[in-house]
Amino acid sequence: MDHWGEIRKLIEARHADRLAENVKALDDEGRKEVAARLPQLLKELRGRFDQWDDGLVDYGIVLRVAGAATFGGAAAVASWLYRRDFAPQWNGPDNDADLILAVLADRPAAWRADLAERLVLRLRVSDDRGMALALALLRETGIEPPPHDPLVAGWVDRRPSRLGDDPLLDHLLPRLFEAEGVGRVLQWDGEPHTGWLGALAALAEAGRVKREALIEGCVRRFLRGGTAIDLRFFARLHETLDPSPAEAASHARDYLRLLPASPGPVAELAMRRLRTYDALTADDLAEAWEALLLRPERKLVRAGLAWLDRSVRRTPALAEVIAAPLARAFAADSAELQEKAVEVALAHAGGMSEEGRATVREAIELLAPHLGHRAATAFAGGTVAETGPAFVPPPLPAAPERACGVAPPIESAEELSRLMREGARSWRTWERLLAGFVTLVGRDRAGVVAALRPWLLDGLTWEYRQETWERADQWLQGATRSLTATAPTPRAWQHLMPKAGLAAPQRLLLHRGAEILRAVEEDTLPPLLLATPTHSTGHVAAAEMVRRLEVFEAAGAKPLAADLQQALLRLPRTPDPEAAERAARLTSAAGKILAAWTCPEVEIELEWTCGSGGGDHDWHDRSHQHEVRLVPTATTAPVGLPLVDLMLGVPRHWAQAEHREWWPSTLPSHREVAAAYLMQHVLRRFWDESFVGPEQARDLARAEGPAGAAFSALLARVLGDPQMPESVDVLLEVAARGELPAAEIGRQAGLLVASGEVRMIDMVAALDAAARRGAPAHVWRITAAALPALLPAPGERPRNGLAGFVTLAVAAAEWCGARGEIPEVRDMAVRKGSSGLLRETRRLHEWLTGGTGQEG
Repeated sequence: MDHWGEIRKLIEARHADRLAENVKALDDEGRKEVAARLPQLLKELRGRFDQWDDGLVDYGIVLRVAGAATFGGAAAVASWLYRRDFAPQWNGPDNDADLILAVLADRPAAWRADLAERLVLRLRVSDDRGMALALALLRETGIEPPPHDPLVAGWVDRRPSRLGDDPLLDHLLPRLFEAEGVGRVLQWDGEPHTGWLGALAALAEAGRVKREALIEGCVRRFLRGGTAIDLRFFARLHETLDPSPAEAASHARDYLRLLPASPGPVAELAMRRLRTYDALTADDLAEAWEALLLRPERKLVRAGLAWLDRSVRRTPALAEVIAAPLARAFAADSAELQEKAVEVALAHAGGMSEEGRATVREAIELLAPHLGHRAATAFAGGTVAETGPAFVPPPLPAAPERACGVAPPIESAEELSRLMREGARSWRTWERLLAGFVTLVGRDRAGVVAALRPWLLDGLTWEYRQETWERADQWLQGATRSLTATAPTPRAWQHLMPKAGLAAPQRLLLHRGAEILRAVEEDTLPPLLLATPTHSTGHVAAAEMVRRLEVFEAAGAKPLAADLQQALLRLPRTPDPEAAERAARLTSAAGKILAAWTCPEVEIELEWTCGSGGGDHDWHDRSHQHEVRLVPTATTAPVGLPLVDLMLGVPRHWAQAEHREWWPSTLPSHREVAAAYLMQHVLRRFWDESFVGPEQARDLARAEGPAGAAFSALLARVLGDPQMPESVDVLLEVAARGELPAAEIGRQAGLLVASGEVRMIDMVAALDAAARRGAPAHVWRITAAALPALLPAPGERPRNGLAGFVTLAVAAAEWCGARGEIPEVRDMAVRKGSSGLLRETRRLHEWLTGGTGQEG
């Protein structure tokens, strides 16, 4: 009987159910025949699809079923089921477990147990395509699963249906608190009545698992360490179980160990449990408070101070052990926290020992001046810091030719081929590739073709079926295909250029790639490119620009249009007299353009709008906070070069933003124009996850040209993002250059906070850090300009955290000696009330008007 013929037809037709029935009915001889022929069939099927085609995945289920039913050894079956051919691009089918179990049903129990163990040990990730089959075989065979972390992660990656009846529960539950990867799989499981969180809580309530085991498992997992994401689920489980004081008591020492360095949520839950435990000794409490007051999270420092204060009020004898923790809090990176620490210290100074008072006196020099004077008076001594920290500018990048960040040119076709395969991940790599391609083709065309052609023959051509090419690397790859005669469609530059919807910097990038493609097809590649940067900022030195044009004139060649215009935009703003003298002797049309070039001036205005309307609105009205837009307007005289005029025009409408991180390098002498192009990505939008970050801010900081509202809004936005702490470095670098528009940054920061785009607490943290690193005068000018937008109108509820912002303003003003009345602060100070905000506002007003001097 022709067993193979029938089986092959079913595989070809992808009839998995019928195939399973047929292979189960095979005798030993038939199974051996099918097993022997399957590898050849796989080879034939693979030949129908190239390496980029996933068509073979469609045959995955039938091939896996056939192999599982017919291969003799468990090792051979495991290897066959895990063949990458069945799922080359992703993990592949996981819905064939029932069919495979059916065809394995008549195998001996020991054989199936062997296969189960082999499949488990092959698992690599929680969503591995063999996970469902491995779990099912473990449940069927009843063997103890081998210790393997991906198995546990895969177990919890499936919904816990009837978890109490799962035969794997007793084996795998203890490992849930030990296996790596479990926390990341369950990081979003947070609903207490569903998912694993609800299932485990229900099992504990029903007595199926012991509450103590779950609580102990969570604490044990916390002590092993990990990131906040790794521990998020276990923290939720711990709080869902809500250990009683008696249950928590057995872990008191563990909770103390968690306070200094655990992720914030874990330290917070440990603190809550310790606060309910009355048997902590004075030394234990001192250890806990000192750990909390050293934490970077301000929320935990505040909670620690409040715990300390309440404890001492309840038990005055504890004042003997609070000096060291409070001295730690004096070094807090927040003026608000320092003030709270001083208030607590003053409240309990009388109960401290003389040794404790001496400890506090030694830490007074860490406080801001106004706090230092208060503490020194109460503690009868101590050194008061009369001025803020000195401003030490951070190291600035060097700026000679071939400055840091500009890699050497590509010297060989082999290096060009390697970089082409890796792709352009930065504008520096992109510029190297462009320059290397042009110069190497001119020097050794045959060598470049020989190096690139093998890679392209195995590559994709689907780009030519797209409507447009919107990424720069597509154009360079198109030029490479044309050079190596592997392009399926000639003259792609005529129909693949996007017609609209691109921002000008992106359009310039594409034009530069497109004109190189065209030059390859028309055999008119120039000897070199003009716009290749000589500086890490993207600038092209004027002397080098002249030298390059001299090479063109000597060769009788003509520069590419977009390349020339990009080069002009990259010339430094400061003239080079010697280069200008040489440029005047150039005779070509491009040379005359260079000789007459002066850096155009562009004025940028930035408008805040809400919804479809325009103009200003009441920033205290929160109803518009998700509709705010920043719309730039540019004013400049045209220079007559189309791409230059397009770049300096800054259209108001939205545009696509591919390669947005490269844009500052296209306009290194027009910082404000480059920032204006980035405005549509400064505010968070649900459709724009990759908004502007500190790297763009740093590139703009190192560019030339005026720094106005657009740059200020961008820098204020990144300052207010807690995920971008390096933005403080950018602010200090701009300040070190003497180019910081502090008042405008303050105005934009105020509008960002008022509109809900930035949290007050995050803005305070960033500005406080900048002040403590030596820039209190700059921070004062920022806070002073922000206050008019932030202080509430009469009858308006103040924004959360505003008192802390005013406290920071007071500290910065005192550090730098700022004076001069601010009308909005004056009006706020005379209102009736005794809130913390009013107290801080009055203190600021008194400082600003209580002495003489120039306005800060």
